Order: sequence, then structure tokens, then C-alpha cells
Amino acid sequence: MNEITTADVLAADPGVQIIDVREGDELATGMIAGAVHLPSGSVLERAGELDSSRRVIAVCHGGGRSGRVAAALTELGYDADTLVGGMSNWAAEGLPMVAPE
Repeated sequence: MNEITTADVLAADPGVQIIDVREGDELATGMIAGAVHLPSGSVLERAGELDSSRRVIAVCHGGGRSGRVAAALTELGYDADTLVGGMSNWAAEGLPMVAPE
């Protein structure tokens, strides 16, 4: 597991899987386009929904939860990283966000 920057996310391969591990009520502030919502408490039981052959980037509000999720996924054999500073850093940089689906 690596801690990556917003620039790394923007430059990531289009096949990367971005998972937003925040709780549902936290999504109102917006999500990264293309991200899938998998709350941190359900990621391990839903890990089978992820493609183990594709890189995963976990995102939360500030980076703590996504770091724990990425570490757990890495132990399961996924190539998983976490976004440093989470969505608060993404928003502070003025990067685009979309409404949750």
C-alpha cells in the first residue's frame, strides 16, 4: 500500500478502481468521478466486487479510514493505495467532484 497524491490519482491508468469508503451521509460534499461507494465497514465483505487484477485507490474524508482499507485489501492480494488527505485535500485543491449516484 502506498500513500498517493491527488496528482497521482489524476494521472492514474483509466482502469484504476477508485473506492470511496466514507459513510453515505458524507457523500453529499461530492465524489471523484467514476468512484464506487463502498463504506469502510463493508469493504472486506464486499471485496469480491472488486477486480483483483486492477489497481484500487481508496478514498475517505481525510485519509485515515482509506489507509486502513487499502492496507487490508493489500493483505488480501489487491494492489491498493490510499489518497493522502482524502476528499478534504481533493476539495481544497479545487478538483472536480460529482454528486453521488
